[in-house]
Amino acid sequence: MKMKQKELEIILQKVPTYERPNPFIEQYMTPANIAADILFTASGFGDIQDKKVVDLGCGTGIFSFGAKHANAKEVIGIDIDEKSIEIAKNYAEKNNEDIQFLIKDVKDLDIKCDTVIMNPPFGAQKSNRWADRRFIEKGFEIAKVIYSLHLSKTLDFIEKMILALGGEINYYKKYVFPIKHSFSFHNKKSLKFDVTLLKILTKR
Repeated sequence: MKMKQKELEIILQKVPTYERPNPFIEQYMTPANIAADILFTASGFGDIQDKKVVDLGCGTGIFSFGAKHANAKEVIGIDIDEKSIEIAKNYAEKNNEDIQFLIKDVKDLDIKCDTVIMNPPFGAQKSNRWADRRFIEKGFEIAKVIYSLHLSKTLDFIEKMILALGGEINYYKKYVFPIKHSFSFHNKKSLKFDVTLLKILTKR
């Protein structure tokens, strides 16, 4: 990747966010500084440039746009939310970005790729419990390597699941993930969560 990490972060700060985020599917946009750092990490391991990259639960596409700027060969963003995909498509068209965005439930996805990058739902809402598990299982089906963000307090469960699936975690990186006041049930201006990036080898 020729551009500097700060340059990518500035580009990603311009990606539009959700107009009306849906709490039931945990629509929290990944901060640009964290997204840029994850993409630089993945690039450093050789998992972005000239690769086919899928952004599972892409939202408005921050990882998708970042992967394209990091010289991925092909980028596909997948999300169940029609409005998010519409925002991502409009932004891609406006900026002449060759990225495919699809409205699809991850469980129905049937493609193969080199790399999955995702910030899956944390499963914090009762209606969305085990959502992160479904995303990981799909990643194992379609990719050779997965970069995925998870609540640090859930790592014991996630690690056991990955081992049971025959995968291997060979890299960890911790972040503090800020979430601004977005919904009526938030009683603070912002919340901060300890999250961990996992690089998972699926052995596919």
